[in-house]
Amino acid sequence: MEIEKIKELMDMMKANDLNELEIVDGQTRIMLKRGSSHQVIPQVVAMPPVVSAVLPAETALQASGKSNGVPSASSAEDNLVEIVSPIVGTFYIRPSPTAEQFVDVGSQVDEETVVCIIEAMKVMNEIKSEIKGTIKKILVSNGQSLEYGQPMFLVEPG
Repeated sequence: MEIEKIKELMDMMKANDLNELEIVDGQTRIMLKRGSSHQVIPQVVAMPPVVSAVLPAETALQASGKSNGVPSASSAEDNLVEIVSPIVGTFYIRPSPTAEQFVDVGSQVDEETVVCIIEAMKVMNEIKSEIKGTIKKILVSNGQSLEYGQPMFLVEPG
């Protein structure tokens, strides 16, 4: 095959965005491959398993090294347990903008009750209570950014 003919084929490949071309003519076989200037390489990103941690209020603050800046809770709040964020992300109290909230103050929850969704890396992660009791306080607002270990709810065990 002539060089001019091969150059023509290469131009056709480029014009039609083809990466491979194979021509067989009797005993002659020509295979042309062209590299892409923007090659797509699939990547697998491993996400840590979503497990929500439930810690007593003071323990969670000590573990995170943070102080809430207010005096210690009254005896009525001493028995409350925090549900903290297991990942960094965006907090959503509803499954969709027009749906009812997963939980409200006063809602009864158990270990399997979904209390919110945290969006991380475009993945919606359902967060379960992992404790049986009553929601006493919601500590974050819808659409708020969360840090790992940040308290989201106060629950009275029961």
